[in-house]
Amino acid sequence: MEFSPFNNVVKLCLQGMSMEEKGEPEEAKKLFLQAWNEATNDLEKFLSAHYVARHQQTVTDKLKWLEASLDHALKINDDTVKSAFPALYLNIAQCYEELSQPEKAKENAELAKQYKEHPSDKGPFYHGTKADLKVGDLLSPGGNSNYKSEFIMNHIYFTGLVNGAGFAAALAKGDARERVYIVEPTGSFENDPNLTDKKFPGNPTRSYRSAEPLKIVGEAKEWVRQSEEDIQKFREKLENSKGEIIN
Repeated sequence: MEFSPFNNVVKLCLQGMSMEEKGEPEEAKKLFLQAWNEATNDLEKFLSAHYVARHQQTVTDKLKWLEASLDHALKINDDTVKSAFPALYLNIAQCYEELSQPEKAKENAELAKQYKEHPSDKGPFYHGTKADLKVGDLLSPGGNSNYKSEFIMNHIYFTGLVNGAGFAAALAKGDARERVYIVEPTGSFENDPNLTDKKFPGNPTRSYRSAEPLKIVGEAKEWVRQSEEDIQKFREKLENSKGEIIN
């Protein structure tokens, strides 16, 4: 089950977040509820319930929606959503604290800590680019950002989603063929702070970074390619973004 920004329910959640940024919470709430009502699987239910929760007027109602989000997340059992467990359990703990249920609050806070300190993703991992490389080559930090060319990146980035790596390859600068390489980190790595717990809970795109090189161990030949229209829209969005890169 793979997270995609082109999924219809995800698009509704993005529209809801846009309404929040514009100071229109009622419109945002309507969009999040629409996303919940249109959700057809546990990933979509998990995401939409998360956003409905933050527009509730009482702690009890917020807790109900957070626990609904958690219930669907637990059914998925993959790394796409496990990265969201620390924040989700912590939010539930805060609700129990406000409801004067300290034992429940402590239980959920401990679960949040457990999941934060023990990331579960074991790969395989992928890196998308237009560079022509071979097995055994090392991909090292120090290149220019694909998104803000003036930035020299202190980390090398990769993902656990082959389609995400394919999309990164499509966005990469140059006219060469898009390549998705299977990579192994040669050192420690962390969740990409530019994406984790930002718009979406956790690290649903399984995006990571390392200050150590990645070793190419193979090349993926198949992934879902987005339309040129979607790629161009996303490229324009990146170019117009005023957000700062955490480097």
